[in-house]
Amino acid sequence: MPLSETPLDTDRLSLILFGAAAFQYLNAACELGLLELLHEHGPLPAEEIRARLGLAERAADILLLGCTTLGLTVKDGTRYRRAELIDALDRDGAWQKIKDTVAFEQHIAYPGQADFTESLRTNTNAGLRRIAGTHPDLYHRFSDHPSLEAVFYRYMRSWSELANAHLVDALDLSRAEQLLDCGGGDAVNAVLLARAHPQLHVTVLEIPASAPLTEARIAEAALGDRVTVAPCDMFSEDFPAGMDVVLFAHQLVIWTPEENTALLRKARTALRPGGRVVIFNSMSHDNGDGPLVAALDSVYFAALPAEGGMIYPWRLHEKCLREAGFGAIRRIPVPGWTPHGIIVATKEP
Repeated sequence: MPLSETPLDTDRLSLILFGAAAFQYLNAACELGLLELLHEHGPLPAEEIRARLGLAERAADILLLGCTTLGLTVKDGTRYRRAELIDALDRDGAWQKIKDTVAFEQHIAYPGQADFTESLRTNTNAGLRRIAGTHPDLYHRFSDHPSLEAVFYRYMRSWSELANAHLVDALDLSRAEQLLDCGGGDAVNAVLLARAHPQLHVTVLEIPASAPLTEARIAEAALGDRVTVAPCDMFSEDFPAGMDVVLFAHQLVIWTPEENTALLRKARTALRPGGRVVIFNSMSHDNGDGPLVAALDSVYFAALPAEGGMIYPWRLHEKCLREAGFGAIRRIPVPGWTPHGIIVATKEP
């Protein structure tokens, strides 16, 4: 049953009321290495946990109280073990991706989310003031904060990898030769698609300050002959022409609907007749009742990145596509606990 259909009880109200504290237990468990310790050594008593983590008795008691109450750890007799879900995520290779997300929330999202109410009141990204700089969006400010930039791109890579295998499954790129990846970050999606389709050449559009990181990732993947970077401001510069596919991955959640429509019009101009635009990011339900992660993630987009954005419903992306002149719009839901989705639309002759 969706959470929106479940009556509010005092336990859930308490978790909402003290939600920041609940997250801090998860962050501490990750940063202190508690969950890795229990994975490596199996169930351990409190005395051994605090000795191995180098914690005082009171500190260890607090950590284990919170982690066990929240279900991150389970106490069997006198010993503590990891939750079964964390073991399963580790087996699937997803746990490190969760840890990268925790670091992003701790060091980037949480400071700015303190200004969420002000952001709603003024309809601007008021939380950006927590990140020193003068540029009106977060991503241009990262060049002055290399440690935060590294945290962010690790998170974006991990968040993409939780669902981007579905891009390979959902998109028939067997006849595509030129793909434009708009705001492609460290080329996580470009590299995946190029490896899956040997005939494909991918151009990654990225802001000039981040382009060197993109180039380094492409070099690591040994794909420099088919994946290239084009430093570009997407709003003020033209897109390269002659494309078969234009991909917006985790981009159209940042900007306003009007800005998204403008970007989609530029994508349509860049496409050959019959070419396709692909939107890949988190989606919210059309009726506004979830999913939960989409609602929670929208706090970040309201408070920090730019003066616009949220986890939009499918229907709003489709409206922007129609206004930009696209047809044959198709939804592709992505299975899993993250709210990812894919929309494909065609530039009709």
